Amino acid sequence: MNVGHAAPTDQEMARAAGVLKVISDTYSAKMVGQERLRTSLLISLIADGHILLESVPGLAKTTAASTLAATVQAQFKRIQCTPDLLPSDITGNQIYDNSSGSFRTVLGPVHANFVLLDEINRSSAKTQSAMLEAMQEHQTTIGGEIYPLPEPFLVIATQNPIEQEGTYELPEAQMDRFLLKEIVEYPSPNEELEVLNRIDSGVLGRGSEGHVASVVSLDDVKMLQDIASRIYVDAAVRNYIVSLVYVTRNPAPYIGEEKARYLKYGASPRASIAFLQAARAYALLSGRSYVVPEDVRSLRHVVLRHRVLLTFEAQAENIRSEEIIDAIFAAVPTP
Repeated sequence: MNVGHAAPTDQEMARAAGVLKVISDTYSAKMVGQERLRTSLLISLIADGHILLESVPGLAKTTAASTLAATVQAQFKRIQCTPDLLPSDITGNQIYDNSSGSFRTVLGPVHANFVLLDEINRSSAKTQSAMLEAMQEHQTTIGGEIYPLPEPFLVIATQNPIEQEGTYELPEAQMDRFLLKEIVEYPSPNEELEVLNRIDSGVLGRGSEGHVASVVSLDDVKMLQDIASRIYVDAAVRNYIVSLVYVTRNPAPYIGEEKARYLKYGASPRASIAFLQAARAYALLSGRSYVVPEDVRSLRHVVLRHRVLLTFEAQAENIRSEEIIDAIFAAVPTP
């Protein structure tokens, strides 16, 4: 039901599969484990969205972002967020040029294809707002002039859940602008051993990100985005998505009063849009030209965990958002 858009051809699907295999193989040659992180990054890239990563330090989030950027021949910028970071430090500023007697515009690091916002919750609310506006509008305004951001444009923001001193928690409305939120977990013992072996072999180590071969062009990425936008989504799957998001707002009749009391707010319509876009990207990653309900189910945590807001009581009782999300999916019939 993609009105006005031709469904992907077999040739297009085959070409997309080839590009995705090259990206995945190159990524895996550099990264150890973290398959879920790779999938979420690729979904965000293909769906033209942004991703929020949460984990303790040292789990290769920066390496993952820079490796993916190098693989697809994209411009990569890393911004270390601190409380004294100004909006102009991200978007850009006008600087007076003595030689010409006029102001010239210097674009900030957000003007790149891949932007890593390290510890976004350490930047002030004003700076967060400026960055999230750029994410939403795909442009910045400097000295009254509008400067479009490059395409494709992917923001990978990270936050550390264990250190709260000197941090500014992202408001719910701003969290909603991230297509996905992924929790990056510790590697298994075998994966950690492989990390040590790769360091000894020189595959990993200081400055090694730059040695990743650029194997895919930005035009290939745009091709993936175009094909994904034409992936078929049946009316039954669309109704399934809307029903799931509706239950997050009206949970009691479906999951019972006991669990419903843990829910403070449900998801906005952005959740339905995110499910639609991410499911199409996930289907393409799976080699299909159509979305199945299991695609939506597989994405339930990354799409909803930052959109389903729990009460203080839930936090006090150590109830996780994933538990409530699972209960909602169990209550809604799968088409």
